[in-house]
This record gives sequence, C-alpha cells and structure tokens, in this order.
Amino acid sequence: MEKLKKDIQKIVEDLHYYLYDITYEKEGSNYILRVMIDNDTSITIDDCIIVSKEVSNMLDLVDPITEEYMLEVTSGGAERELRNEAEILRAIGKPVYIETVHQKLEGTLEKFDDYILTIKHNNKKISKVNYMDVSFIRLAVMF
Repeated sequence: MEKLKKDIQKIVEDLHYYLYDITYEKEGSNYILRVMIDNDTSITIDDCIIVSKEVSNMLDLVDPITEEYMLEVTSGGAERELRNEAEILRAIGKPVYIETVHQKLEGTLEKFDDYILTIKHNNKKISKVNYMDVSFIRLAVMF
C-alpha cells in the first residue's frame, strides 16, 4: 500500500493538488479506495474528475489490488483536521477552529510563525496560541 500511496501522491502533485489522505476500506459489501485531495482554494467536482481519470489510468496499468473495488476521489472536507505544520501553513488566510486545554477559538489564521498561531476573531481581536498547546485544529466554515 505504501508504494501505491507514493504513486498516487506523485500523480496528484503532478496535477498541482495536495494529497490529503488515502484510505482503503470495506463499506458494506464493497471495497473503496478513497483518494482525498486539496489545493490552495477549493476542490470542485471537475478537480475530482481530473484526478480520478489519471489515478484510474495508473491503477488499470499496475493493477495493485486483487479484489474488486471502487475508486472515489473527493476533497478532504470543508472542516478537515489540520494534521501537521505543512497543512497549517496552507491554511493561512482561512477560517480555523482550535482547541487547547484551556480554550476554544474560531477565527481566521493570520500567521503561523515560530510555532505561534495568530488568529483574528471577527476581524478585530487577535489571539496568539503556541502550537505545542494545540490539542486539535481544523478548517472551519464561518457564517
């Protein structure tokens, strides 16, 4: 599965997307190979179709999975978890939700510098959070 993940990651990156995650699991009686992608703006159905065609072509050639399965290409989700520093850096300028032991914050991620996250709330108040204190961070949909 690691080689397959690297092959899919190369295809995704060559198409100028980020690979958020790959899962292979059984849902009901079907196996699903799910490829989750991201970019700097938003993922559309057309983006998923582009990636799906290229990944499908590669899978047809190398045929790495023995059982019958379905390929599904999706976005990582509007409120996906930010799991590492690279994902947090790509989220600068976007709304985020952060939990620490002492607080919960929601606002726009303004900066991530020297392990300090700078969050702007309601276009006014600024909060700074040490990355080491963050127990959970995800993108947020703000209304």
